[in-house]
Amino acid sequence: MELIKIVLAGPRGKMGSEALKMIESTPHFHLAAAIDSRNGGKKIKDLPGLPPLDAVIYEDLDICLDEVQADVLIDLTKPEIGKKHLEIALERKVRPVIGTTGFSEDDLKRLSQLADERETGAIIAPNFAIGAILMMKFSQMAAKYLPHVEIIEKHHDQKLDSPSGTALKTAQLINEVREAVKQGHPQETEDIAGARGAELDGMRIHSVRLPGLVAHQEVIFGGEGQTLTIKHDSMNRSSFMPGIRLAVENVMKIDQLVYGLENIIQ
Repeated sequence: MELIKIVLAGPRGKMGSEALKMIESTPHFHLAAAIDSRNGGKKIKDLPGLPPLDAVIYEDLDICLDEVQADVLIDLTKPEIGKKHLEIALERKVRPVIGTTGFSEDDLKRLSQLADERETGAIIAPNFAIGAILMMKFSQMAAKYLPHVEIIEKHHDQKLDSPSGTALKTAQLINEVREAVKQGHPQETEDIAGARGAELDGMRIHSVRLPGLVAHQEVIFGGEGQTLTIKHDSMNRSSFMPGIRLAVENVMKIDQLVYGLENIIQ
């Protein structure tokens, strides 16, 4: 398989450090450079706790892409940085794989148009765990027959956005096949605001943020005399690496923006 040259944004983060190990262990991947908010001019091997890689660290993606030949940008930073990096990469025909959430419909339209204009593939994935993608697909299947549904997503307490991108993507997939249903008692009240969670087209979405969690989601369906729960748990961040590897390999084959890894897993 042809060598894929990668720039990684966010190497010091928990996801980024796992991605470094994945890149190092994949024979047809090569880390060309890394982007970090500090440590510019150093090498990955100079930072404590990271693999002994010779890739140089840059603090600015524009400067990095002026000096380094790259095929793919993997961005595992924050939403506002991920959006900026995605746009820079597309302008330079470097294929972005973005693992941050927080993209609005307007963002996706604008970036999709840019990907089309540049004829450059891009993948934005709210969740890279293969099991989580299957959970979303199975939930969409179930919603045809059990339209009463609530979503509970649980993440570590350093996560900035809620509900999670995975929960929102799950709800969107369910809405594609589910008839609109007003759930709960028509006269129900909340004695404490927010007790019933957020509402999206009749569905309720609940977000939990606690130390000790990584990424977890339950999709609970209710029907006459029965319930069905579809549940996925990521115990550690290595669970996301097969999905990132798959995204990098597939982004080389496409020339448009794809939102959601479920569109890659057929």
